[in-house]
Amino acid sequence: MWVLVFFDLPTETAKERKTASLFRKNILKDGFQMFQFSIYMRHCASRENADVHIKRVKKILPEHGHVGIMCITDKQFGMMEIFHGHKLTTTEPPVQQLEMF
Repeated sequence: MWVLVFFDLPTETAKERKTASLFRKNILKDGFQMFQFSIYMRHCASRENADVHIKRVKKILPEHGHVGIMCITDKQFGMMEIFHGHKLTTTEPPVQQLEMF
């Protein structure tokens, strides 16, 4: 399962830029990686694990701006077509998660 976080935060004042930067740094600390400028994604081993990370994002939501959170399956992620200019690139395979018992 993949968790995607989309955001459009105000950056007109120094305080708004700092708030937006802090939000970005916090989701990076939680294991998200940048997909595009305001779209970050994270692979999760299960729906329960995804819910944990979604709750963490909700705890750090900025006061202003728009943030969206979406979950998609590995299969849906694998069907995505990604282009760089006119050239089709391959999507990354899901990360293998090891579990310790």
